[in-house]
Amino acid sequence: MSGRRAARRTAVFLLYQWDVTGQPLASLYEGDVDPYASALAERVIAQADDLDARISAAAEGWPAERLGSVERSVLRVALVELDGDDVPDEVAINEAVELARRYASDEAARLVNGILGKIAREQVA
Repeated sequence: MSGRRAARRTAVFLLYQWDVTGQPLASLYEGDVDPYASALAERVIAQADDLDARISAAAEGWPAERLGSVERSVLRVALVELDGDDVPDEVAINEAVELARRYASDEAARLVNGILGKIAREQVA
């Protein structure tokens, strides 16, 4: 697994644990965590309410809190990457879809793709 891909996976796992347990992020680290993964997770936590509002608006009838924790964590990470300039939108979306497919379901992957595609199109408009 490549560096950034593994870091995204780690960030999603940390955020899933944070989302489910409510524990501080620092208490969830075991050993050395990739700097990109910890930066992603910290940015997500700092913006979680805003990210969830954007997810809810794009999901049309599926508020972020109704989504599973895995899907929500994947979407949050992808949105942070979409908002940045260092990852192309297509890469951020593709990586999120693959994470959702691998750790949730094919249906979750389609949902993630639809939500992120809508958000990405609205950012360009």
